[in-house]
Amino acid sequence: MIEQTTPHTVVASWRRMLVLGCVLLAFAGMSVRAFYLQVLEGDFYQQKGERQQVKEVIIPAHRGMLLDRNGIPLAISAPVNAVCVNPREFHATSTQIKQLAKYLGQSPKKINSKIARHRNRIFLYLKRQMAPSLAEKIDALGIKGLFLQNEFRRYYPAGEVTAHLLGFTDIDQRGQEGLEKWFDARLHGAPGIKKVLRDRRARIIEDIELVRPPRPGKDVRLSLDARLQYWAYRALKQAVKSHKARGGSAVMLDARTGEVLALANQPAFNPNARGSLRPERFRNRAIVDVFEPGSTMKPIAMACALKAGVVHPGLVVDTRPGRLKVGRHWVRDHRNEGPLDLAGILHKSSNVGITKVTLRLTPQRFFSCLQGFGIGQAVGVDFPGEARGVLTDYRGWGAFEQATLAFGYGLSVSALQLARAYTVFADEGRLHSVSLTPRMVDEQSMRVIPAATARLVRTMLEGVVSKEGTARRAKIPGYRVAGKTGTVRKAIPGGYSKDRYLSLFVGMAPASAPRLVLVVIIDEPQGKHYYGGEVAAPAFSHIMGAALRLMGIAPDRVPEESPLFVRHGDGEMG
Repeated sequence: MIEQTTPHTVVASWRRMLVLGCVLLAFAGMSVRAFYLQVLEGDFYQQKGERQQVKEVIIPAHRGMLLDRNGIPLAISAPVNAVCVNPREFHATSTQIKQLAKYLGQSPKKINSKIARHRNRIFLYLKRQMAPSLAEKIDALGIKGLFLQNEFRRYYPAGEVTAHLLGFTDIDQRGQEGLEKWFDARLHGAPGIKKVLRDRRARIIEDIELVRPPRPGKDVRLSLDARLQYWAYRALKQAVKSHKARGGSAVMLDARTGEVLALANQPAFNPNARGSLRPERFRNRAIVDVFEPGSTMKPIAMACALKAGVVHPGLVVDTRPGRLKVGRHWVRDHRNEGPLDLAGILHKSSNVGITKVTLRLTPQRFFSCLQGFGIGQAVGVDFPGEARGVLTDYRGWGAFEQATLAFGYGLSVSALQLARAYTVFADEGRLHSVSLTPRMVDEQSMRVIPAATARLVRTMLEGVVSKEGTARRAKIPGYRVAGKTGTVRKAIPGGYSKDRYLSLFVGMAPASAPRLVLVVIIDEPQGKHYYGGEVAAPAFSHIMGAALRLMGIAPDRVPEESPLFVRHGDGEMG
């Protein structure tokens, strides 16, 4: 039987062929498109996909630690997290935003506004240096476009105690003040780079390739002794507080190496509390501030005269009637001290006596000797903002200018410079360079006066700390102490203030063979007590006494004082 073809059958067959042709055509088109995308343009689209999902991220480098001389950490870097977003992809529910705002300590409105203002960016910090435990809670919210980034935060275990010397870093671990700034190149290191695969929420799901490993910063060991630093800070703070002073500084040097063992200032600041940092408190007064040193210059002037041979130990100087006219000006003592030997001039802090001694020197020779003690010269620690002080050229001096230099006016020094100058008396006439890092020997030290002269002046300075000297409150049980007080009127426009003072004491111990030199300065003590022997000397005693005991330095006090040390006078100015 022959099947007959009907019009309906023809139409059905044509339709099948049409559908089949369309399918084949579509398949061919898809094949061509696939060939085009995967073969001809495969590299382009693969790179595009990788750009969207594969990212290069920075691997932060661990900043090196600052350590004290005994290896105690003074500045360390702790791992923290930054909360980041891609504003183009950021999407969160109102509930998520409220929770995020709670963790960040911000308002939901502020977060939304910040992201809206930067909608065209692909990266934005919401908050940096968050504790990992809190950052993990934020990450667990599952907000699209939000992710965490590893970083470090600088932490200072001693807080205020070491703040002025160490300084601090910025949020990116770059040194901004103090030793953090000075040693930044050694501490900072170099960040690394790695390629990572991110998911649609920009979270890292896989590390693909380490492009460059991070290079951690190097640790820096300082000459500072954390124990001595604590005592210096504590005693200085107490002295400033009890005398309601404007501020103060304390600097302790190793008398044999010039190392800085302690350096403290008041008022201080806490580098860990970044929100409360006040720029006016960052200044390291002991290194960057200068002042007229007053009577603490008298031993230096005496040493210069002895070195030049214009006076001898047995000389007696008549200081009567307690004043002396030099040119058109008067030099005055606190009271009429009468005839004084050289030791008595220092014990009673006689301006008239030291003027008569110093004017025996030629201006050029006196100027050269002062330079030998480091006056008017930077100490060379290269600390940011280090002061040079001021010592005018001798060719501009008259007799009165030379006289005022002898009792500490008309020139300026920093606390660190003054401490350095006294290493000459402490170490047999050698002036030491100053170091903020440990060393066994100071190869740059140089002799500026004979050893015998240094010992003679040091003996005179022991009398200043005798029970009838101007600094009897600087005594330390069991130890011989040598030093000098200073009470300086502060300069104001048009002259000197009548009620604003600097109270100073600089000394060394044990006086028989000094190991430590310490300067204490109290700025503008209030009340009836303002002499250096009343204000700065007790703080010196507390700091130096603790240091001698902590370092295990043997006592050297003899049972009775030599008659040479018995001098009188309890007031001094200059």
